[in-house]
Amino acid sequence: MVVMRGEASRLKAKSVSIGWGAHDSLPPAVIWMPVLLVSLAILLPQVYLVLRALGAGTEIWALLFRIRTLAILGRTVILMTGVTAFSLAISLPLAWLTTRTDLPLRRLWSVITTLPLVIPSYVAGFIIIAALSPRGMLKQLLAGAFGLERLPEIYGFSGALLTITVVSYSYLLLALQASLRGIHPSLEETSRSLGHGSWATFLRITLPQLRPAIAAGALLVSLYTIRDFGAVSLMRYETFTWAIYLQYRTSFDRMGAAALSLVLVVLSVFILLVEARTRGRGRYHRSTGGVFRPPMQIRLGRWRWLALGFCSSVVLITLIMPMSILGYWAIRGISAGEPLILAWNYALNSVYVSGLAAIIIPLAALPVAFLAVRYSGLVGRLLDRATYLGSALPGIVIALALVFFSANYATAIYQTLAILLFAYLILFLPQAVGPARLSLLQINPRIEEAAHSLGRNARQTLLTVTLPLVRPGVFTGAAMVFLTTMKELPATLLPSPIGFRTLATSVWSATSEAFFARAAVPALLLIILSSIPMALLVIRERQEGRERT
Repeated sequence: MVVMRGEASRLKAKSVSIGWGAHDSLPPAVIWMPVLLVSLAILLPQVYLVLRALGAGTEIWALLFRIRTLAILGRTVILMTGVTAFSLAISLPLAWLTTRTDLPLRRLWSVITTLPLVIPSYVAGFIIIAALSPRGMLKQLLAGAFGLERLPEIYGFSGALLTITVVSYSYLLLALQASLRGIHPSLEETSRSLGHGSWATFLRITLPQLRPAIAAGALLVSLYTIRDFGAVSLMRYETFTWAIYLQYRTSFDRMGAAALSLVLVVLSVFILLVEARTRGRGRYHRSTGGVFRPPMQIRLGRWRWLALGFCSSVVLITLIMPMSILGYWAIRGISAGEPLILAWNYALNSVYVSGLAAIIIPLAALPVAFLAVRYSGLVGRLLDRATYLGSALPGIVIALALVFFSANYATAIYQTLAILLFAYLILFLPQAVGPARLSLLQINPRIEEAAHSLGRNARQTLLTVTLPLVRPGVFTGAAMVFLTTMKELPATLLPSPIGFRTLATSVWSATSEAFFARAAVPALLLIILSSIPMALLVIRERQEGRERT
C-alpha cells in the first residue's frame, strides 16, 4: 500500500519542521558536506550577478521596471507555460501507452519517442525553418499539387513553442516512464476489482502517484525553456536569454545583462516554489512488503490504431523529419567536398567531456537527492532548491561568471576542462537530482533502518543498500547529463581550453554563417552518438524492471 497524505501529515507533525527533518538529527557528513559544497558552487554565478548589478547603481531599477523588461518577462512566462503544457500533453499518454498497454512494438516506441531529447534547439530551429517557413521545403512539396504559394509564418511564439517542445518533452516522458514502472500495481488492481474502469483507475489511483514525476519533469522543461537561446533567437521571439545576449553583443553592457539575469533567478525561484507545492510531501513508496509484480497490461482493443497513429505522428514530427532534412543537407555537403575528419575529431572531444560530466554530476547529485528525501526539513529543502538556481541562467552568463572567477581567483584552472566541467555542473545538476529523488521516493526508508539495526553505519548503508536500489535513477540522470552536455553551446564556447572544439560549437559556427551543408554532418554525428546511450538507458531500465519481478 502507498503511504498517502494522512500518514505524511502524521510524519510531518513528528518532524522538526525548521531543522533537518524527520530524523531529528544532523545528517551524516557524507551527505551534508557534499551538498553544502555543491550549493556554494551553484551560488557563485548569483554572487557574480549581484556584484555586477550593484555596479549599475540606481540605473538598475529603471532597467528592471521599464515596460520593455516587463513585456519580455511576460513573453518568457507565456512560452514556458505553453511548452510545459504541450510537453505534458505529449508525454503522459506516451508514457502510459509504452508502459501499461499492449501497444504493438511498445518497446521500440519507448526508445524512439525519447530520442528527440538529443537534438539541440538551434539544430531543431534550423530544421523547422527549413521545413515550415513560408517558402520552405513543405511549401515546395505542396506547390505542385495544390498550387500553394506561401505557408503561414512560423516565426515568433508558434515557432519557438514548437521547437522547444520538440526537444524538451522527453524530460517529462523519461520521468513518467520511470515512475510508472516503479508503481506497484496492487492499488490499481484493487480499484478495478471494485468496479472502476481503466480510465477512472488512472485518474483516481495512478495519476496522484505520478505527481513527483510530473513535478520533476515539468521543472526541467520549464528551466530549459527560460534559459534556451538557440530556438528563440532563430524564431525571433524575444525572451530574457535573447535580451541578455543582445545586451552583451550590442552594447557590451555586463551590468545591464546581469540585472536581467537576476530577473531569471527570481523567476526560477518562483518555479521551484510552484514545483515543491505541486509535488507535495506525501510518501510514494510501499508501506508493506511483498515481491514486486509487473502491472497487468491493458488491452487497447479498437483504440490500438488510434494509439499507433498518435505515436507515429510524434515520431514523424520530432525525429524522422529532422533526421531526413539533416540527411539531405549532409549528402549535399559531402557531394560538395566537405571534410569528414574534422567532424570525427570534434566528436571525440564531445564524447570525452560529456562522459566526464556524466560521471561527476550524478555523483554530486546523489547526496542532494538523499538529503531532499530523507532529511526534508527546512535546511534540507533550501539546500536542495539552491541546486536548481544555476539551471535558470543562460549558459553565457554561467560561462562569463566562471571565466571571471577563474581568471581572478583560480588561475590554475582558467580555460581548462576543470572549469568547463564546473559550468556543466551548475547547469545540469538538476537533471541528475530529479531522477535520483524519484527513485529514493519509491524506496521504503524501513529498508535503510533495518540496515542500521544490523550494525551498518550511514556510509555502509548508503553504499550497500541505498545505491543499488537507486541505481535506475542514477543511470537516468547520467544519460540526461550526457545528452545535454553533448549539445550545450554557450557554456562550452567561453571557458573551454583554447582550440578545444566540440560538435556543438562546430554546428553553431557553420549555421551562424549559413553553411547548412557544413553543419549537417556534425549535427548528424551529434544526434547519432547521443542516441546510442539514450537507447541503451531505456533498454536497461526495461530489463531491470523485468528482473525485479
